[in-house]
Amino acid sequence: MKQIIKKTLSSILYPAYVVFSPRLVDWFNTRRNLLYSMWKVNEFKQAENVYIHYPLNLQGGKYIKLGNNVGFDQRLRLEAFDKFLGDNFSPEIIIGDQVLIQKDCHIGAINKIIIGNNVLIASKVYISDHSHGEITVEALLLPPAKRKLYSKGPVIIEDNVWLGEGVVVLPNVTIGENSIVGANSVVTKSIPKNCVVAGNPAKIIRQLI
Repeated sequence: MKQIIKKTLSSILYPAYVVFSPRLVDWFNTRRNLLYSMWKVNEFKQAENVYIHYPLNLQGGKYIKLGNNVGFDQRLRLEAFDKFLGDNFSPEIIIGDQVLIQKDCHIGAINKIIIGNNVLIASKVYISDHSHGEITVEALLLPPAKRKLYSKGPVIIEDNVWLGEGVVVLPNVTIGENSIVGANSVVTKSIPKNCVVAGNPAKIIRQLI
């Protein structure tokens, strides 16, 4: 009886496996992402040879420039805000060549964020040049969502930087070229080039050169 049931299930499931095999699913997803990339690329101020995994949460694409051979994995939030609570901003996000951004990242600007060439950004990374309000007594009288956006300064991530899983990069920070930021680190101050940093707040733990 068990053999009969097994053969019956196999005869039912095998065609479904063939139709929805991993190889076929990968083929379908690749084609869908190619078409999606061709559609979304028109929303950017500048873009060349970009591969975007569905879905992308994009705001203010007209303020965002992408270099050549850039790849965005799933569920990236890429936001340049020009208005909030009656204030006007002139945001700019510039992403260089050969940049790869993994799943579930969030990049937001009201000022300026520059990401250099050959930068690798792991999953769940947060990069922002602003916060909800200055840290003042007056601001604390308001709920966070009703505080006006405030930028202490731009974020600059230079060439060949690697940001590990869950890294947070806060405003008014420069990360020097060739540096590596360890997983779950919070970068609150600028980092020289050729360093490995880790921790909250991030500190230099090794000089590479």
